[in-house]
Amino acid sequence: MIELLVLIGLIIVALSVLLSVVPIGLWISALAAGVKVSIVTLIGMRLRRVPPAKIVNPMIKSTKAGLDLNVNKLEGHFLAGGNVDRVVNALIAAQRAGIDLGFERAAAIDLAGRDVLQAVQVSVNPRVIETPTVAAVAKNGIEVKAKARVTVRANIERLVGGAGEETIIARVGEGIVTTIGSAATHKEVLENPDMISRTVLNKGLDAGTAFEILSIDIADVDVGKNIGAQLQTDQAEADKRIAQAKAEERRAMAVATEQEMVARVQEMRAKVVEAEAEVPRAFAQALREGKLGVVDYYNLQNIKADTQMRDSIGKMGASKEDKGEDNPRK
Repeated sequence: MIELLVLIGLIIVALSVLLSVVPIGLWISALAAGVKVSIVTLIGMRLRRVPPAKIVNPMIKSTKAGLDLNVNKLEGHFLAGGNVDRVVNALIAAQRAGIDLGFERAAAIDLAGRDVLQAVQVSVNPRVIETPTVAAVAKNGIEVKAKARVTVRANIERLVGGAGEETIIARVGEGIVTTIGSAATHKEVLENPDMISRTVLNKGLDAGTAFEILSIDIADVDVGKNIGAQLQTDQAEADKRIAQAKAEERRAMAVATEQEMVARVQEMRAKVVEAEAEVPRAFAQALREGKLGVVDYYNLQNIKADTQMRDSIGKMGASKEDKGEDNPRK
């Protein structure tokens, strides 16, 4: 009895190990769906650390959808780091939408980091991208703010290596700035906002991107600040400050020149005082050396006194004439 129980236990363990190594249930499901995959292939997937369900289930889905896919290609895409289920879903969606998309291109798009299923959906149902508010200045100096909605459709052929939505937004913003800046006045932009969409759309902004631009619609246009007047005001203020700085510089130079002249006058006065102080010394030296007699000295003093008296009388006469008095000499 014990030997029978041990044998049954061994059989159960062996079946468990066999079922864990060989996915019998998955093989039966594939066989029932008409997918030809052998037990050896499933065991090989286990040995290569590839979950058989991640390969067989998408294979069943593609077979039911009428796609002819190879197990080896699906397994190779999984080993390369791709999402097999997403690629198969994209292929089925492309087939239903009538889009020519092969497995190799879908796998390349998936490995490039893009969502291939979403790309197919955007190709069927275009997406609307809304740009941020773009501000530009017309030629008359008035600021105009515009916002656009860009309707794009995914271009399957350019998904690998093509630029994304950020490039579309940047190019549309550049086109808006160029169009507004080329307008003579802001009124032209307000009266005909469609001139922005026409100009931007004619530039072929979708070149080199993963999208095809279907339409560009201006969602909002507003008038901003008077940038021209503000710039003129700032320029006038700057000119005023420059003029004040130059005037201050000239005033400082005048003050410096005046101070220099005062210093020179004081220096000249000092030299005159010094020279006058030398006169008595010269007289004393002449008297000591006998070059000047005492009588000559007194004669000089008398001449000096007479000169001072005449100057005093002349000043008194001039002051009387200024006051309108009669000259006593008359």
